[in-house]
Amino acid sequence: MARILFIIPFVLLASAASAQQGQDACARDVSRFCRAHMNDGDMAILACLKQNRARLSKPCAKVLTDHGQ
Repeated sequence: MARILFIIPFVLLASAASAQQGQDACARDVSRFCRAHMNDGDMAILACLKQNRARLSKPCAKVLTDHGQ
């Protein structure tokens, strides 16, 4: 679970404040939809989030969109 706290900031490649927002917005979605990919690296998690875009929470989907994903 601690890995989730560090995944999203690296995936989004944003400033510290933005990354914290992304982490908060997507942590639950990562644990819900991408648990199987949590040890596969940041790009695998990003790909998983993109595959599940229709099921993501609105805040997480917005963070991805705002960061060009």
